[in-house]
Amino acid sequence: MAQGDVQITVVGNLVADPELKYTQNGVAVANFRVASTPRVYRDGQWVDGEGMFLSCSLWREAAENVVESLSKGMRVIVQGRLRQRSYETREGERRTVFEVEVDEVGPSLKFARAQVTRTPRSGGGNYGGGNRGQGGNGGNGGGNFGGGFGGNQGGQSNQGNRGFGGGAPAEDPWNSAPPAGGGFSGGDEPPF
Repeated sequence: MAQGDVQITVVGNLVADPELKYTQNGVAVANFRVASTPRVYRDGQWVDGEGMFLSCSLWREAAENVVESLSKGMRVIVQGRLRQRSYETREGERRTVFEVEVDEVGPSLKFARAQVTRTPRSGGGNYGGGNRGQGGNGGNGGGNFGGGFGGNQGGQSNQGNRGFGGGAPAEDPWNSAPPAGGGFSGGDEPPF
């Protein structure tokens, strides 16, 4: 992030399905629009306020993930950098638009549920082996993050383990198992 970037977080609904395109170099880019409409209290009742529509762009592997995961009407949370772009119309009018260069996006779970599936990373490790199926608390649910960040593997049960900080699998790139002494060794910084 460059100094002076305007960070923004928007919660709203997708106006249309995200559209995936590729540059001449084969880099994926997803474009989508988010409508954010505030609820305001007027005359003794809640009504929709004036809506804001923001164009968003997301690059590379995340772009492909968005197209596979999100669709029109879904409530999403978008975090990124606000960009201003000016252009001239065919009629010679000068226009300015605001767009979001997205860093993170995901479904809002306020009124919905989501099933997260990790995608294997290309070229390197995949953050602890990706989705290991069932795991986490009680051997059921939580496997997506449970196995990937030091939780259980397979269908093993470990009461109290919520998927973070459990026993470290051999391929855990961060070795997230807590030291036997209970705390990080070697100073105040975490071991990564």
